Amino acid sequence: MSSIAFKPFHGLRHSSAVHSPTSTTTTLSKPAVKFHVSAAKTSPKLSNRNLRVAIIGGGPAGGSAAETLAKAGIETFLIERKLDNCKPCGGAIPLCMVGEFDLPLDIIDRRVTKMKMISPSNIAVDIGQTLKPHEYIGMVRREVLDAYLRDRAKENGANVINGLFLKMDMPKHWEEPYVLHYTEYDGKKGAMGAKATLEVDAVIGADGANSRVAKAINAGDYDYAIAFQERIKIPDDKMVYYENLAEMYVGDDVSPDFYGWVFPKCDHVAVGTGTVTHKNDIKKFQLATRNRAKDKILGGKIIRVEAHPIPEHPRPRRLSGRVALVGDAAGYVTKCSGEGIYFAAKSGRMCAEAIVEGSENGKKMVDEGDLRKYLEKWDKKYWPTYKVLDVLQKVFYRSNPAREAFVEMCADEYVQKMTFDSYLYKTVAPGNPLEDLKLAVNTIGSLVRANALRKEMEKLNV
Repeated sequence: MSSIAFKPFHGLRHSSAVHSPTSTTTTLSKPAVKFHVSAAKTSPKLSNRNLRVAIIGGGPAGGSAAETLAKAGIETFLIERKLDNCKPCGGAIPLCMVGEFDLPLDIIDRRVTKMKMISPSNIAVDIGQTLKPHEYIGMVRREVLDAYLRDRAKENGANVINGLFLKMDMPKHWEEPYVLHYTEYDGKKGAMGAKATLEVDAVIGADGANSRVAKAINAGDYDYAIAFQERIKIPDDKMVYYENLAEMYVGDDVSPDFYGWVFPKCDHVAVGTGTVTHKNDIKKFQLATRNRAKDKILGGKIIRVEAHPIPEHPRPRRLSGRVALVGDAAGYVTKCSGEGIYFAAKSGRMCAEAIVEGSENGKKMVDEGDLRKYLEKWDKKYWPTYKVLDVLQKVFYRSNPAREAFVEMCADEYVQKMTFDSYLYKTVAPGNPLEDLKLAVNTIGSLVRANALRKEMEKLNV
């Protein structure tokens, strides 16, 4: 796999507090072209103040970016509309995120060490036999994780504002700031809030799939999935079954292009599904997911219903001037697995690090070249992961027979080891050439059997 060359993402652009003279018209049309612009050499020193950066959105991407900036002495503003937001999200995080982002163990509801992958015909494959004793997949509630990251950013000096971002005035000259317009909810102005403005030098858009920051810089549209999730409180004796177990269901009944899930939380389970191609049928797919798991969640009570758009690929533009997109706003959710939490937090941190480096810890102005370094590093590190998972989804999620082949393949111990090693540590696990060859043969065999089964099913339906 390491010998395969993938094209990097197209550079996307975002508006920021101050534009360079050409930042609003320059577009990176050929990703292979390298831009090397150093704020330390070309950007002026700021007099009597530090660099000002606003982050729109207080999820993992926004919280991680705000903490990194504030620690470096940059004047940091984080604007979040709903501080108690509960995003409909499976909530799985890889083991490496716990250490890399110094997460306390008490915000992790469950440590999943076993998974069941369940085929359209309800054949279940147990996954997790290759995990070491200390390895697990963390399960978190987004309202807990997001609040923790925001609070930590605040402790390090970030200004957290409970507000709704409305629009952004672009500077007419490169030395002018961006002017952000937002509604502030400080508890003193009533439920309607109060109109407010903020001048900043750079902006990070971490405001999700419906990003207003992305719209402000004409970042372009992308396909998106609808994720629908119900939190279900089940009897204690049934909760024991899900103590360290997660389930994934595949089949046309639960989703034509994704999967259904049952993930354990602190005192309940999250049951959900998603789809790109059949959004109007999302409630039908959700009902099917509940039905597939009905014996194990029998007697449960729905305590919360959630729905949210999930991006399917990066936006055509992620950067413009001194504005950059991160997390879901940039489109950083993987195909096949639907993972986004780690990549959101990582992209927020990487973008902030580029600003810190380019501004020399807030002492100098930054420009588009500084922020573009974040995109270059991101694409080099993660583009192969996104591409491989995109291919897997197209191959194995296209029909029920293909999904049966996928579940059959998941029973292979070598597949499990490679999958978990890559997922838990976000690195490409080195393979064994002989095992890789055997895996290729077995995969082809599974797909051939799946194709034969598909043809037989088509005959029955005639």
